[in-house]
Amino acid sequence: MGGIRLEGVTKVYPNGVRAVDHIDLDIHDGEFMVLVGPSGCGKSTLLRTIAGLEEVTEGAIYIGDRNVTDMDPPSRDIAMVFQNYALYPHKTVKENLAFALRMRKVPREERDRRVSEVARTLGLSELLDRKPAALSGGQRQRVAMGRAIVREPQSFLMDEPLSNLDAKLRVSMRAELTRLHERLGVTTVYVTHDQVEAMTLGQRVAVLRDGVLQQCGHPQALYDGPANLFVAAFIGSPSMNLVEATVADGQVGFAGFTLPLTDHPNPPRNVERVILGIRPDDLMLASQAPGRPTIAARIELLEQLGGESLLVFPIDAPLVTADAVMAARDMPQEEERLLMDNKQATFIARISGRDRPAPGQQVDLAVDVVHLHFFDPATGDSLVGEQE
Repeated sequence: MGGIRLEGVTKVYPNGVRAVDHIDLDIHDGEFMVLVGPSGCGKSTLLRTIAGLEEVTEGAIYIGDRNVTDMDPPSRDIAMVFQNYALYPHKTVKENLAFALRMRKVPREERDRRVSEVARTLGLSELLDRKPAALSGGQRQRVAMGRAIVREPQSFLMDEPLSNLDAKLRVSMRAELTRLHERLGVTTVYVTHDQVEAMTLGQRVAVLRDGVLQQCGHPQALYDGPANLFVAAFIGSPSMNLVEATVADGQVGFAGFTLPLTDHPNPPRNVERVILGIRPDDLMLASQAPGRPTIAARIELLEQLGGESLLVFPIDAPLVTADAVMAARDMPQEEERLLMDNKQATFIARISGRDRPAPGQQVDLAVDVVHLHFFDPATGDSLVGEQE
């Protein structure tokens, strides 16, 4: 089959907007690659350039061993699944599944065999005589995927195919997609703005911002070792807690607290100004982690989610956001205005749902210093490097 290779792919629209900026990405044969980022980051545009629906301004695209940069979409041997189901409302499920094969003049016997096999794989065998109006959202999405699968292409391209489904159905469809990919083993590029979807589906995840590839790697590697503040804040829910800090004499100080860094695997040396990142998972009630260094917190809000609770508390430090830091990096003359914010920072800790401290209560929170993150306030880049 072969993978997909992007070499310096750039897309600039006639109005000067640079939607995709010099992307180099090697998607392995049979890999499930997720492109993730906020709206407008260029992920759908990049997918459309792979499909041939957008012409690239610069660079080259390879599918398998073929340079497909100038090929039209039908010649690229890819199948695309869109956010809207794009089904023919007047045709039955069977006719929708078989349509592309009929256009390619596949013999009827072979066509029926493929449709039957795909319907069985996707649990559509009992629905073949129904029309889309008689199907649920999840069933329609399975038909849309089946229409792509039945073609037996080299690659699948999926543009936010689950975004129209409700939350519970999205979870079950994610599991179905994972099982389907394991069974078919076809190279898949999947676009989403939902980082939870990216973490659960992707064998590797590529994070984009303003058309630029920020980091690509295994989902856990992005979570444990973000290359910069944008990736740190985007990957993980709730988002990473960020605060300005100083590092001196093997300790990090912030908002009146001091934490020893003796257990940190790669702490920065003495730094007058650094952005400290703490995942909500790395803050816990001191009673649950005796011996760890602690910070004091006055609970402002407790969000109970069943098996876990989110504890929200203020920090005596100005608000720091990844967006502001990355914007200041891109526009240095704006740095002071962007980073000077009188708003007070708030932190979030993820604790057991069985622990229910009351709002207004003062508690001690233990900090897992092994997993602290440090970033350069001028560039937003990690000061401890990516973890393998």
